[in-house]
Amino acid sequence: MRVFGMGSKAWLLNCAILFACPIAAQAAQDNGHGKNASHAAAGAHVHQISNHTTLASGAKVSHALHTASGKRVATRSFGISCVPYARQVSGIQVAGNAWQWWDNASGQYARGDRPETGSVLNFRANGHMHLGHVAVVTKVINSREVIVDHANWQSGGGVSHGVAVVDVSEANNWSAVRVELGREGTFGSVYPTYGFIYNRPDTGVVLASVSRPAPQPSINPVPSDLRPLAERPWRTMEEVAESPSTPRHTIDLGINAGVSR
Repeated sequence: MRVFGMGSKAWLLNCAILFACPIAAQAAQDNGHGKNASHAAAGAHVHQISNHTTLASGAKVSHALHTASGKRVATRSFGISCVPYARQVSGIQVAGNAWQWWDNASGQYARGDRPETGSVLNFRANGHMHLGHVAVVTKVINSREVIVDHANWQSGGGVSHGVAVVDVSEANNWSAVRVELGREGTFGSVYPTYGFIYNRPDTGVVLASVSRPAPQPSINPVPSDLRPLAERPWRTMEEVAESPSTPRHTIDLGINAGVSR
């Protein structure tokens, strides 16, 4: 009788496990689907920026990707770094880290400072980004503004879609850019760049813009400039804040030279 009781308990336990497993599996599947759905919903509303960026001349440039409400949004997904993502999306197969792409593309892919859809914008290495960066141009707004998709710009290997990038170089040659942040109409630091790599053979000619430089975009003040000091034409917010407040003595080089004041 005792043996029968133990067997009955084992039989009941096995039945309970068999019934519980499908329920648990379904619950786990539902939780995973719900998590993905929430990420998708969040990604579609990461941030919204204004429909236009005002140039210094008063002209306005419109942004590209819009929702049904007429506002452009930048979305973000997760899981890859900038180099493999750029290779996958653009088809441009350059070896090396991002900062090596410009030189490694020589003899293989055409390069230049003229923005084109499907090209890769190549960022130089700097103190905050030692391996450089690459971003795929999805739309050209004008000679000063493009829309890009890129990965790992922020931590965590995320992919950001529909991000505005503006050229702030004096010559309008895309040697210095600012990237849109996650706040409406706000752009970040100045990053040094090489230019664009195009998905076509290198003919030995570097494409250059032939038109006059367009007006500088009128956007928020520069928080920091990551270019070498010799390439910076302005003082950033950081440099102004760090400037000494005490007056400096100057030397009068006029008629009464030699008097310090």
